[in-house]
Amino acid sequence: MKRIEHLAMIAHDLGLIFEFLGMTSCLPFLVLFIFGEWDLLLPMATVPVTFILFGYLISRLPHEDIEPSFSATLSAVVLAWLAIAFVGALPFVFGMHMSFTDSVFEAMAGWTGTAFTMIPSLDQMPNTLLFWRSFMQWIGGIGVIVFGVSLRGKTRASLFRLYRAEGREAELVSSSITSSRRIWMIYLVLTFGFTGLVMLTGISLWDSLNLVMTTIATGGFIPHDGGISYYQSPVLEGILIPVMLAGAIPFKAFLFLYNGNVMGMLRDRTVRILLLIALAGSIIISCDLYFLGNLSLITAVREGTFTAVSAITTCGLQNTSLHSWATVPLAIVAMMVFIGGAMGSTAGGVKVNRIVIGFEGIVWWFRRYFVSSRVIVPFRVGGRMHVREQSTLAISKNLLVIVMYVLTIFITTIITLHLYITSFRVEEVVFEIVSALSNSGLTVGFISDSSPLFLKWMFIALMWLGRLEIAPVVIIAMGAFKEIRDDIAADSDSGNEPEFR
Repeated sequence: MKRIEHLAMIAHDLGLIFEFLGMTSCLPFLVLFIFGEWDLLLPMATVPVTFILFGYLISRLPHEDIEPSFSATLSAVVLAWLAIAFVGALPFVFGMHMSFTDSVFEAMAGWTGTAFTMIPSLDQMPNTLLFWRSFMQWIGGIGVIVFGVSLRGKTRASLFRLYRAEGREAELVSSSITSSRRIWMIYLVLTFGFTGLVMLTGISLWDSLNLVMTTIATGGFIPHDGGISYYQSPVLEGILIPVMLAGAIPFKAFLFLYNGNVMGMLRDRTVRILLLIALAGSIIISCDLYFLGNLSLITAVREGTFTAVSAITTCGLQNTSLHSWATVPLAIVAMMVFIGGAMGSTAGGVKVNRIVIGFEGIVWWFRRYFVSSRVIVPFRVGGRMHVREQSTLAISKNLLVIVMYVLTIFITTIITLHLYITSFRVEEVVFEIVSALSNSGLTVGFISDSSPLFLKWMFIALMWLGRLEIAPVVIIAMGAFKEIRDDIAADSDSGNEPEFR
């Protein structure tokens, strides 16, 4: 009974969020009216109508005002992300007559900030749907759950539970709703500010807005078939590099800027490590392209730097065909995509913070091997010392996420290679899977609209798992398995044979 009460409470909160998403999803109608694409009126109306209707129904369920358990929150958020993807797919089904699978793939890529697409010709696509793709990535960048919760003024406890369940950590959750709204104000200012900067390159307001919305969200959707190469502008690529980095930096760091403390942001340890990885990756990949790819120095630096930044930020923008790259630079890009941006940002991947804590934890464990068991070896993170119990738990949790990512990539690769005969190299298959799980979308062309059905659904699952950072789905699966096992054990103890139908 208690579980039902918890689910009813969290369903009420999610219903309010769906209602809010229904209202915000009316914004693409402004684009529809501007471009006069009246044939998309009904297809686009399916999104706000479904969100509002579904949200109204579940928010009116009988409930008590209690703090729901974390397991109930996990279940609700995991299912909510699936529901959001299905609702987001409706305009593609009814507006472009795409298949249900391709539509769900496109919507999941949109909400999770992944640059993969199932649309064969973006240049022939209605502007309203192009904006809908950008809008999904812009909202989904920080997270649709925390987006609705923070703007509805929920308490910190509810916000923290929903935010963690969405696969995020506490970096974006501040001590007050006012600060959360400041972060959204910063997000808006960055979006419009960078849009104006991109327009200085001669690109139209329409293209600039769509580019910045998806880039600041580290999503990577582009309104043209040729991707970023469509514009043939090194200046544009140079401007988009700080936009990608801004999306991958923890948004709490921008609060320093909000308060006028520029040096405070630059002194942030995570920011410095992220920038260092981006710089090192740019140099190594550029050198590899120059010496192994037989490219000119200017071309190697241009492609190497842009791709390295796109990789570490999991943005998915690319100014070259990665299919033509040698194995070594491709492997480095895959490693950077796997690492991803910082916690509390719009980026995907396992996160820089986890890699740093995992590395420092391993060093700490090895240091303890060389001293007596009675000697206390402190574990320091960011200049602060932590007690042994807390340190062990923190290190274990971070390494667990990393291990789950690696196992998922390994298992998915084995399944793909067994079920799908392809001309792509093994390392390219692995690269594409890493890109999907890290919500990047950098591609060698392995996944496309011509891919088999099972492969598309596998990549939908990978994007979904990556956005939730795997752990919530595994916890729910283990809980469901435990319940089934307990039911079977109870039937056995009572002398009854379990029923299978």
